Amino acid sequence: MTTFEKPVRVHAFCDDSLGEHDAVGLAGAIRRGEVSAAEAARDATARLRAVAELNAVEVPLDPPALGGARGGVFAGVPTLVKDNTDYAGLPTGHGSAAFTPRPARRHAPFVRQLLSTGVTVLGKTRLPEFGFSPSTEYEDAAPVRNPWHTGHSAGGSSGGAAALVAAGAVPLAHANDGGGSIRIPAACCGLVGLKPTRGRVAGNDQSRHLPIDLVTDGVVTRTVRDSAAFLAAAERHLRSPKLPPVGLVEGPSGRRLRVGFLHDSPAGVPCDDDTRAAVTATADALRGLGHRVEPVGMDLDPRFTEDFLTYWGMLSFLLGATGRTLGEGFDRHRMDGLSRGLREEYVKRWRDTPGVVRRLKRAREGYAAAFRGLDLVLTPVLAHPAPALGHLAPTVPYATLVERILAYVAYTPIDNVVGTPSLSLPSPHATAAGLPVGVLLSGRPGSERTLLEAAFALEAERPLRRIQDV
Repeated sequence: MTTFEKPVRVHAFCDDSLGEHDAVGLAGAIRRGEVSAAEAARDATARLRAVAELNAVEVPLDPPALGGARGGVFAGVPTLVKDNTDYAGLPTGHGSAAFTPRPARRHAPFVRQLLSTGVTVLGKTRLPEFGFSPSTEYEDAAPVRNPWHTGHSAGGSSGGAAALVAAGAVPLAHANDGGGSIRIPAACCGLVGLKPTRGRVAGNDQSRHLPIDLVTDGVVTRTVRDSAAFLAAAERHLRSPKLPPVGLVEGPSGRRLRVGFLHDSPAGVPCDDDTRAAVTATADALRGLGHRVEPVGMDLDPRFTEDFLTYWGMLSFLLGATGRTLGEGFDRHRMDGLSRGLREEYVKRWRDTPGVVRRLKRAREGYAAAFRGLDLVLTPVLAHPAPALGHLAPTVPYATLVERILAYVAYTPIDNVVGTPSLSLPSPHATAAGLPVGVLLSGRPGSERTLLEAAFALEAERPLRRIQDV
């Protein structure tokens, strides 16, 4: 989206114990005794206050939860948990005003996996209601703002996490992804966002018992090495016997890859000029690194987008029916406009559910066909960069809002349906308003190592833009 408004940038980078460290760098400083975990938590808390105008924190935890795994790769590194995931003693609000949340009695399985890395938890980050929207906005509350341009969206649903990491408040933060919710805010905020293969990390409580488990947890980071170090540490805590081990990826490999690329989505949604330029430049960079890069098509059922929307409608319907288990006084009529619209449209077509599920499960066939002879596929993350706040607000009439969402989120859902890994990487390209543009690398099931090696190579070839340098 084009804007002529002067960018207003917000960041918290300063000369304190966190400095400009990424998570690996800060953990190393703590291990060497240059900084203490308590100092890092104190200074990160101050940074959170310094970027309060981003509206990204839902529940602050004061004092912070020191005492993660002492030997963890991120021992003492401050972070936050997304507010759709249980952290013992803190309420889980799911971004909704439809109920009053209760304090969680125990950590969610992924939180235990996150804590095994040694992080210090400072609180919980905001998300749009139940994670349905690709923009973290509300009907009756302030939106989460993009630190690169505070008049624009930070993405969703992990918008609070991405805003805080991009602004330098913490080096990394928990995120999860049911249709792009790690990769979308990473692209909006100039971050690295890896959605692992389904089953790679601990299962998500909200989705693992559904017909198709769309949701995978992870983190958003400012460097490829942080994403790689997190995945290796998470694997040491819990490794899937069904997937090849990833181990610690520390840089590019010498292997030459075959990479397919496309600009417009498989559903025919075109990307804008900035996004097209970013994908083209990335394809050229991969060729320059010695990889074979060629155009590719992806033959999906023409009903894929409608089916995915119907499946999300089913999720909204189920939440409306069972929401009283989330907290006190749940009232489905107080769910926001997007949630209500999804539910109401699903009620009209609920009889189609078996066919919808069957067709979505068959999407793996078209996806696998696109990967024949290829190691990776390069696409945009989004059809255009982060829109101005209000464009995707839940106050927009439902039909218009859905039309806008489908013209924006056109690439990421397929990896959730199929269960494959994909990684959002910032491009050096930026819009005229200074907004980041992300590109998406997607792989076969279990191919996180290949994704990370390629991302390391691109990061070295084209250093990522830093908000504190602009």
